[in-house]
Amino acid sequence: MIEFNRMNREDIDKVIHIEKCCFAIPWTKSMFLEELENRLAHYTVVKYLGLIVGYAGMWFVCDEAHITNIAMDPKYQRKGLGRNLLSFIIDMAQNKGILKMTLEVRCSNLAAIGLYTQFHFVKCGIRKNYYEDNHEDALIMWRDL
Repeated sequence: MIEFNRMNREDIDKVIHIEKCCFAIPWTKSMFLEELENRLAHYTVVKYLGLIVGYAGMWFVCDEAHITNIAMDPKYQRKGLGRNLLSFIIDMAQNKGILKMTLEVRCSNLAAIGLYTQFHFVKCGIRKNYYEDNHEDALIMWRDL
């Protein structure tokens, strides 16, 4: 029912659709294509009943993983799929010997902050005016693995 796969070029159009539904300033197709060529990056799609409904990206740098983005199609939110995806990428990082993970999240995104807190991410700082669309601050969160 739930399947996790490495993102490939054929997945990008669906990922772009999810981006546009979830983010004020969505990544472009060319940005995702560049990430697929980036040797530090790993992108995962989650399929539910055969459909791509979400994705996550991470950069592996030394012994740290930086979650670059994570999103679920709004039609499939609140079904536990995002929780499963986050758990999957954390397990992947641990299996690669990663010791710490980090991410930035909008300070107003209380649902995401709550999820990350449940997965033992802790608030460690603020990036002022991080988001270009409204200059909202980003909360920096870290987790030891």
